[in-house]
Amino acid sequence: MDARDQMRDPCYKVVGNGGAFKRSLLLSALSYLGFETYQVISQAALVCAAATVFRVEEILEQADYLYESGETEKLYQLLTQYKESEDAELLWRLARASRDIAQLSGTSEEEKKLLVYEALEYAKRALEKNESSFAAHKWYAICISDVGDYEGIKAKIANAYTIKEHFEKAIELNPKDATSIHLMGIWCYTFAEMPWYQRRIAKVLFAAPPSSTYEEALGYFHRAEQVDPNFYSKNLLLLGKTYLKLHNKKLAAFWLMKAKDHPAHTEEDKQVQTEAAQLLTGFSDKS
Repeated sequence: MDARDQMRDPCYKVVGNGGAFKRSLLLSALSYLGFETYQVISQAALVCAAATVFRVEEILEQADYLYESGETEKLYQLLTQYKESEDAELLWRLARASRDIAQLSGTSEEEKKLLVYEALEYAKRALEKNESSFAAHKWYAICISDVGDYEGIKAKIANAYTIKEHFEKAIELNPKDATSIHLMGIWCYTFAEMPWYQRRIAKVLFAAPPSSTYEEALGYFHRAEQVDPNFYSKNLLLLGKTYLKLHNKKLAAFWLMKAKDHPAHTEEDKQVQTEAAQLLTGFSDKS
């Protein structure tokens, strides 16, 4: 058989050319092994990702339980372990926990300031990670407001527009979140009762300074109550205080009584009870 006959012989192509056949088998084996390895790695990555998601969900459940239980310090200790997290849900909860620690009566003024700025950083990161999170918008606005207490009246007024924008976005993303609606009410109440000297400063600094009315604030407080009745003692208190500003003592007394009788789960609830009781002793409930 000459060379041309060999090339035409199918047996030669498979058997006779032994080196090529062996190389073909080796490449096929390596390709198969490569595919198997790829499958193993892919499956491991999926398992790892699933485990990470499960782990985050577990942490969030623990955090929410501690928050509902009023375990402020334990909650902060839990979440600070994950302060480098990239998860927006963890980060805004950490912002909230930092702020809650700052509000405790045992927290020094120096520690409070550090915690307030720390909370803002966590809230900012949460918003960067997920702009569709209503809670991230809400806590970013809250934290900006807190920081304003340390940066003077000019910064506080300048930040007011940003704060309002993020509260409105939070309500847009979740119109059933009573807290965001309540906070929008506080924004309105704050600017409705702004002292005359601050109004004068605002007019000097800004062509159109932020402003609102007690009626507008009242609308938000009632809206929050409609979404989630008795959800927050301070909303009850502010309904009473707003009616006082509007000279309606009968409705003021009604809401202040509800605030005084609201179960106290936190230090803030106790402060609300005390303030409501003091206001009730200051006037008759007759209109």
